[in-house]
Amino acid sequence: MEEMEEELKCPVCGSFYREPIILPCSHNLCQACARNILVQTPESESPQSRRASGSGVSDYDYLDLDKMSLYSEADSGYGSYGGFASAPTTPCQKSPNGVRVFPPAMPPPATHLSPALAPVPRNSCITCPQCHRSLILDDRGLRGFPKNRVLEGVIDRYQQSKAAALKCQLCEKAPKEATVMCEQCDVFYCDPCRLRCHPPRGPLAKHRLVPPAQGRVSRRLSPRKVSTCTDHELENHSMYCVQCKMPVCYQCLEEGKHSSHEVKALGAMWKLHKSQLSQALNGLSDRAKEAKEFLVQLRNMVQQIQENSVEFEACLVAQCDALIDALNRRKAQLLARVNKEHEHKLKISDALIRRVHLTEDQWGKGTLTPRMTTDFDLSLDNSPLLQSIHQLDFVQVKASSPVPATPILQLEECCTHNNSATLSWKQPPLSTVPADGYILELDDGNGGQFREVYVGKETMCTVDGLHFNSTYNARVKAFNKTGVSPYSKTLVLQTSEVAWFAFDPGSAHSDIILSNDNLTVTCSSYDDRVVLGKTGFSKGVHYWELTVDRYDNHPDPAFGVARMDVMKDVMLGKDDKAWAMYVDNNRSWFMHNNSHTNRTEGGIAKGATIGVLLDLNRKNLTFFINDEQQGPIAFDNVEGLFFPAVSLNRNVQVTLHTGLPVPDFYSSRASIA
Repeated sequence: MEEMEEELKCPVCGSFYREPIILPCSHNLCQACARNILVQTPESESPQSRRASGSGVSDYDYLDLDKMSLYSEADSGYGSYGGFASAPTTPCQKSPNGVRVFPPAMPPPATHLSPALAPVPRNSCITCPQCHRSLILDDRGLRGFPKNRVLEGVIDRYQQSKAAALKCQLCEKAPKEATVMCEQCDVFYCDPCRLRCHPPRGPLAKHRLVPPAQGRVSRRLSPRKVSTCTDHELENHSMYCVQCKMPVCYQCLEEGKHSSHEVKALGAMWKLHKSQLSQALNGLSDRAKEAKEFLVQLRNMVQQIQENSVEFEACLVAQCDALIDALNRRKAQLLARVNKEHEHKLKISDALIRRVHLTEDQWGKGTLTPRMTTDFDLSLDNSPLLQSIHQLDFVQVKASSPVPATPILQLEECCTHNNSATLSWKQPPLSTVPADGYILELDDGNGGQFREVYVGKETMCTVDGLHFNSTYNARVKAFNKTGVSPYSKTLVLQTSEVAWFAFDPGSAHSDIILSNDNLTVTCSSYDDRVVLGKTGFSKGVHYWELTVDRYDNHPDPAFGVARMDVMKDVMLGKDDKAWAMYVDNNRSWFMHNNSHTNRTEGGIAKGATIGVLLDLNRKNLTFFINDEQQGPIAFDNVEGLFFPAVSLNRNVQVTLHTGLPVPDFYSSRASIA
């Protein structure tokens, strides 16, 4: 629509048309702009007066004069109102659209009416700015021209759509306004989603990002590519080969190498792969976020280590300085004792010397003997201190045993398949506290309370029996003898929208013969034998079909649902554990607990298709033959856990088809109800 914007603008004012009117030449003008370019013409020069006097110009001459007026504009830059031989020439101006516009020759008379409703002077003339055709207005003036309501509506719708901002396609809850669009990915991004999902590095660095408006135009102009088969260029892909993991066309199934392979609907596989890819991308995004948080944690730890090292070094120096100060003080005390002993010995020596002088005349050999020695009877015992200094070391403070760290869910290993979910977790890389075990919890799929589904030492667990097409929240925590760790981040898991399953050999009677990856079943006995499907249903709406590959001697196979403990050696529906429809080549009956009801005309033959629709939301079971409902709703008030079931003998062979959406007519009928 952007490239047509100029078509929605008035050639006079260059803005979007306001109250557009349609001229006789089929061009449009704003009503106000039309009034601005009116010119009052003398009555003697009007075409009517000229025709009346016989000196006028024919219609053909008016056309020629229009062309001459246009040529005059191109040559001289001035234009005249074509159709009037004596009309004065007035300078022309160009509108924003490049079209020459003739200004009015005189200002309009003063009036108290609005410009659109003011009376038009008599003999007013208007000239189309695009084709330069002139027209004398009648007594109705501009009101004689019809209004272009359609054009006015188109402009309103265009302005509304242009005002609406493009939203990001990856925001989950409240989409933000898109800031860029990737031409290669064909996705609109807001700034946070672009930084998270489309980083400017690696292979995505070569992608071209454009403004959203330009991206919307390029998306509309570029044709949508249709995937065609490489082996059959004229055929489009319609199915998906499970064995080769590639899309195929119907000719590949009929005559190519995929004719014997298992194939599934391309749309369903696209949804499945899209869901898996979305989960993988979310896992990668969460993993990158966790790695980024872990790097921030490591950097904070390095900074904390540096700060703690400086602080601890200062503390160690202070403690050693305190020991040195204490040793110096002890040294001073010991030196004081030595000095005291020194003074004591000197005093005794002086006393003896004086005594000797006083008794010098009486002195005789051996008369006096010294009562002290020159030795100091002091010996410093430093061995305990030296031993303590050598034993001086750091003491490791052992705190009480903490609880384990919070486990981390490994998103790249978590996945869902059908109605099963596999979860994996691990301890943080720097965790030093061992865990004795783990507790895995899931909610009920409806945002209800969490419940424990696993307690043990393993770090991976698969939970079976979940509801189809449901969203579950999972979390895990670790425990040891001290206590329980905090919960991990909550992981959101989406189960499959439709069920893919086969027959279960473990539940089949010994006479049952399975083939084609347990999708095709027959029997070796003339008596009816029962086989169940691998997947059970307790919630939601589920639909599957069985095609009759072989049908001899008009047997009456039965199709339906059953409990796990149904009888396997009688026809399905003979006991109270099965709800079934048995059918021959002419008619069918519904049967439960050996009660036959609702005989309905119409049977099966080779190539027939039997459909089974189990609606546990409305608690009923319905059967179809060749896409037509067979009889009324077969059973009501069915609730609990049910498994697809079939009973047949050796005269019948059927093939199971799963992963099918609910028939459209049933979905529409259910929505109406």
